[in-house]
Amino acid sequence: MKFGRTIVAAGVLLSLGACASVSPAHDAETAAWWRTTAALSGDDMEGRDTGSAGYDRAAAYVAERFRGAGLAPAGDGDTYFQRLNLHDVEVINEGTSFTVTHANGAVRALRFLHEISVTPTQDMAPHIAGPLVFRGYCAAADMTDVRGAVVVCFGARRPGQTTSASRLEAATAAGAIAVVNVDDPGFTVEPARWPLAYARSVAVTGLSELPRSIPVMRMSAQAFGEMTSLDGADGAAVLARGARGEPMQSFDLHATLDARVATRTRSYTSDNVLAVLPGTDPALAHEPVLLIAHLDGYGYGTPVDGDDLYNGALDDAAYVATLITLADERHGRGFRRPLIFAAVTGEEKGLLGSRWLAAHPTQGAPPPIAVLNLDQLRPLYPLTILTTLGLDDSTLGQTVRSIAEPMGIQVRRDLEPERGLLRRTDHWPFMQRGVPSVSFLFGVDPGTEAHARYIDWYQRRYHAPQDDLATPIDFDAQAKFHRFYFALVEAVANADAPPQWLPDSPNRPTQ
Repeated sequence: MKFGRTIVAAGVLLSLGACASVSPAHDAETAAWWRTTAALSGDDMEGRDTGSAGYDRAAAYVAERFRGAGLAPAGDGDTYFQRLNLHDVEVINEGTSFTVTHANGAVRALRFLHEISVTPTQDMAPHIAGPLVFRGYCAAADMTDVRGAVVVCFGARRPGQTTSASRLEAATAAGAIAVVNVDDPGFTVEPARWPLAYARSVAVTGLSELPRSIPVMRMSAQAFGEMTSLDGADGAAVLARGARGEPMQSFDLHATLDARVATRTRSYTSDNVLAVLPGTDPALAHEPVLLIAHLDGYGYGTPVDGDDLYNGALDDAAYVATLITLADERHGRGFRRPLIFAAVTGEEKGLLGSRWLAAHPTQGAPPPIAVLNLDQLRPLYPLTILTTLGLDDSTLGQTVRSIAEPMGIQVRRDLEPERGLLRRTDHWPFMQRGVPSVSFLFGVDPGTEAHARYIDWYQRRYHAPQDDLATPIDFDAQAKFHRFYFALVEAVANADAPPQWLPDSPNRPTQ
């Protein structure tokens, strides 16, 4: 049992050492935030997987906390809940296998979710079999002699290189039967990690569809190296050239892939939790500010070091807890504009809850004039740099600077755009609909202790069971972020004019 459940059961913050507790001398607000984080990421919430009983318990908990803080319901009808109808397809372990057979007779089984995975699609074929061919970056010009083959590609993720979508398009047009993207070992800004929790695709009825394509697989760099070595090739050297952005030669692997894929489908519901703090200025009643964080996590998945529960303490229970902390601090005292508090579902499955809310605003949560998103924050080291997504897109960027810089916080634009973070979290569906938005990360400088902690997080805790209450937290940094964020909320909610798009923003709406 993890100590998250112990904390909740005891109803107090236990002394668990400097890494997992707030000292009695710490401020009461930060201690309350950590208790709420513990409640949301405790074992009894079962990792808050979309559609699970644990998620429903967490949603009920958040709704009750919003109610207790004096927020009015803003969901469907006169409730705190906005319901989504979901359906999914998942690849299951039993009956699933991936086997590579070489012309020299060598056979290599690839471990599902540990070395290879596949994106589930609608009506996925249960059997995939064909020769393996490597085609470098898998641009359209590379796709020679691939008809009927499984095309192996260098899984580039950097600007100017091929994308997963372009590789799939090129392979499909050339007649390939499947694509395998191999991890780029040089992409260290967000290191590839295995095992994966599971292989699942989720869609929202009336909003999105499950993918339809030839099978798309992902393979670890280590597995690729071992697989090619059986043919006498140096797979590690091949990947190193790709990591350096050098030209890559195509070759056939003289091997075949035989994949057996077992799937199951499900239909279920999951709720966004929506509440509103009414504004005080009737003239601004139709200009709400949306504060959003995702409530869902991964739930149960592939065990790591014997632990199969992905608690999701910092991703993103801690920042739903920030919304609750702000609601408690205001306790019914509004700003000029209304504040919509949204704890949304399905972020980890493709921003499903925020996409639904953006497309289907409720009477209590109408379209906002600004979105202040909370995700991807990691209070692992002092807050001296605040990377701000959307910084140069709207006048929100200047508001962020005007609050952060007097606090000794350097505000930066995203220096790692190749990660695509702007489009990977819940403000993005609103930006697509023309709403100025910002989101934040605790920034770092390369070669510093903070950078080492940042990389360690991605290697050992990101989307893993180890994202739990044992994570070393810098509580002073979190308290400082709360001061910044709460001041930002007040500034935007009380401003005379709503935020405006900047004319040179590449994300500015065209209509």
